[in-house]
Amino acid sequence: LLKIYYDSIISHFMHFDSKGDTWDMGREIFGYTRVSTKEQHLERGIQEIITFCADHDLKIDVDRNIKTDKQTGKDFKRSGYISLKECVRKDDIVIIPEYDRLGRADETARELAYFKEKGVDVIFLDIPTTYLFLEKGNDSGMMKTIYSFINDTLISVFQLLATTELDRKQKRQAEGIAQKRLSDSWDDYGRPRKLSKKKFFERYKNVEDGVITNALLFSELKNRMSQATYYRYVREYRNERQSNSIK
Repeated sequence: LLKIYYDSIISHFMHFDSKGDTWDMGREIFGYTRVSTKEQHLERGIQEIITFCADHDLKIDVDRNIKTDKQTGKDFKRSGYISLKECVRKDDIVIIPEYDRLGRADETARELAYFKEKGVDVIFLDIPTTYLFLEKGNDSGMMKTIYSFINDTLISVFQLLATTELDRKQKRQAEGIAQKRLSDSWDDYGRPRKLSKKKFFERYKNVEDGVITNALLFSELKNRMSQATYYRYVREYRNERQSNSIK
């Protein structure tokens, strides 16, 4: 009975490869994957982690150690990711299918610095140099230093590309919104208007012409819009009149 107990304790703290050799004492393997919406599926990322572990003789507790989230990468307030950070310790390995699954570029840099300071190795399956240290002969102090430098450089490039792509996307979006403002389709953008621009302008012109008062027009429209919305439409009318859009 004592031997069974001893063997169970040892197996918990030591990971064995397919040849029976020990991995590192106390080292655990974790996985993390994320999709942006509840409608998307996590299975592909989970399977990539499992396949990688099988190919590299790494033992991972799939049910316990693969953390997942169905949430955007705008920040790191995600239950699966928070659980991952609480579980990992020095010398553990975290496997992530793709670099951008962790999060957005600027905040990802800070998270990677956290793992590095904690002594946790992070592997991105789309950056092969992040797992070269797993190969025999590549685990010496010198090789780890070299690979760390290479990985830091590559990750900086990935961050630059991600940031550049985000800036480009935001620029295209801003240009598209500006173009919509100039077209008749602007009223269809975003939250629906309480009253079309054309109809409001027609009714507010009566205020400008002295047919009715401002207070009376708002009284007629208050069941359809708030006072803040009403005066936003008024400013819109006056801005367009000043730019000679209203004759």
